Amino acid sequence: MQSKEIEYDVDGVTFKSILLSATETRPDQPLMLIAPNWIGVSPEAIKRAERLVGEQYIGLVVDMYGKGRVAQGPDEAAELANGLRADTRTRRLRMQAALRALRAAVGDHAAVRPVVAVGFCFGGGNVLELARTGADLHAAVSIHGDLVTKAPAGKGDIKADILILHGSQDPVEPQAHRLSLEKELESAGARWQMCVFGGLVHSFCEEEADVKGIAEYSPWGARRSYAMLDAILVDSLSNTSRS
Repeated sequence: MQSKEIEYDVDGVTFKSILLSATETRPDQPLMLIAPNWIGVSPEAIKRAERLVGEQYIGLVVDMYGKGRVAQGPDEAAELANGLRADTRTRRLRMQAALRALRAAVGDHAAVRPVVAVGFCFGGGNVLELARTGADLHAAVSIHGDLVTKAPAGKGDIKADILILHGSQDPVEPQAHRLSLEKELESAGARWQMCVFGGLVHSFCEEEADVKGIAEYSPWGARRSYAMLDAILVDSLSNTSRS
């Protein structure tokens, strides 16, 4: 797996995202944005992204805080993430800039390469915010992610297939938030799917998660999530007419 730091500016702030690809790439290879959890572009986030990218995609692990900043613990992470949660415009602009940076980094054939986006926790919310802008994505996937927004999508705004993978007992994004998102996606006329994993809480795909009753890793939840994710992305990418 090759990795390369990609720099770009948004509103005077320099961002340092990580481009991932196999040693050999193809002109028809799809692109993937990977939005990490609230810690940022950490070694764990890059490891998860490498599993997603594999031989099939060219991926970009998105820096949302600027200068490649990685939070040093949950208190700092909450401060950074909550600042963006309160500022939907900036949150969306940074995701849009990452998408442009990914296309620019690829260069040749970028305009015709399909793009998917996958996010974990805070990153899941970032992916959904990007989809709400009408970004040209084949699929947008939130894994135990933020669900609600200050600026819901309007009718026809969302072009991407939406997949939500979520724990039934998630105390961070509870059932009321799931229902709110369902209502939004229905009103927007989006093509969406939600899988709720019984008994699971937050962060169930993240091996380092170990906060009892709040954020806990689940081997079976992670295994099934990745299997569903792979299947949905293959289907979305093969359906070029998006019918």
